[in-house]
Amino acid sequence: MEYPHRVRIFEVGPRDGLQNESANVSVADKVQLIESLVDAGIRDIECGSFVSPKWVPQMADSGRVLSTVHRVRGVIYSALVPNTQGLSAARAAGADEIAIFTAASETFSQRNINCSIAESLERLKSVAADCRAHDLPLRGYVSCVLGCPYEGGDIAPARVAEVARALYEMGCYEVSLGDTIGVGTPVKTQRMIETVATEIPLASIAVHFHDTWAQALANILASLQLGISTVDSSVAGLGGCPYAPGAAGNVATEDVVYMLNGMGIETGVDLGKVAQAGRAICRTLGRRPTSKVAVALEAGSTRT
Repeated sequence: MEYPHRVRIFEVGPRDGLQNESANVSVADKVQLIESLVDAGIRDIECGSFVSPKWVPQMADSGRVLSTVHRVRGVIYSALVPNTQGLSAARAAGADEIAIFTAASETFSQRNINCSIAESLERLKSVAADCRAHDLPLRGYVSCVLGCPYEGGDIAPARVAEVARALYEMGCYEVSLGDTIGVGTPVKTQRMIETVATEIPLASIAVHFHDTWAQALANILASLQLGISTVDSSVAGLGGCPYAPGAAGNVATEDVVYMLNGMGIETGVDLGKVAQAGRAICRTLGRRPTSKVAVALEAGSTRT
């Protein structure tokens, strides 16, 4: 079995991780988290989102976070936007890269952004055009690729592939396939990826797993077996989807890096430093990391 020589970790903790937290997190704490992750070797970090603060209040200060954080050469500081208004704010704050999002579930799309999948894609075309005009890299997310909290059952891989192709043709250099409620299993994951790869290049596919049913690492391993080499993860396992009841946090960056280290796959990430960053933000939030590796390290294990 051949695996990628190197895997790119796309850190979503400062955005996807914190957006669902009830505790208030200050700009200073968010900036400290981002800078600690950079110090750990992470080079792709989603720092915030420019959505309505009415719906996602934790992200209301994303502009200040992006404007304040100390920039390190070679690091991409990205932001999620829903429309051209959000894009303008992200550009003003200095975002290096823009992420847009839609879903593979019609019901989730309606509940999340109050429009159909087709309507959401049409709205995003203007964002994509503006990104091209300003030479900003564009990344796409597809939610609910393996299951929907409202529709139940599996999502047809062909539907995921159709949406992924639309984002890719719009100009997304990469499309992140998100198991938003964490119900996927390895075989279903591979079938879905294989179907998407008939529509867009495998090199343009990333994976984004939540760990609700403790399948995230198994699904990442199944993805690596197909040649996927970009994995979204969240420090300390922070996160969850505010529009997906019961969805647990994202797969923990620490757990992903530990597994990849053990497989001899390079990431450029210092496991100990990532764990420290996770412990620090969890102290701010008043809870413990959900990362099994972080807990083991804290208990005194020296195996990294």
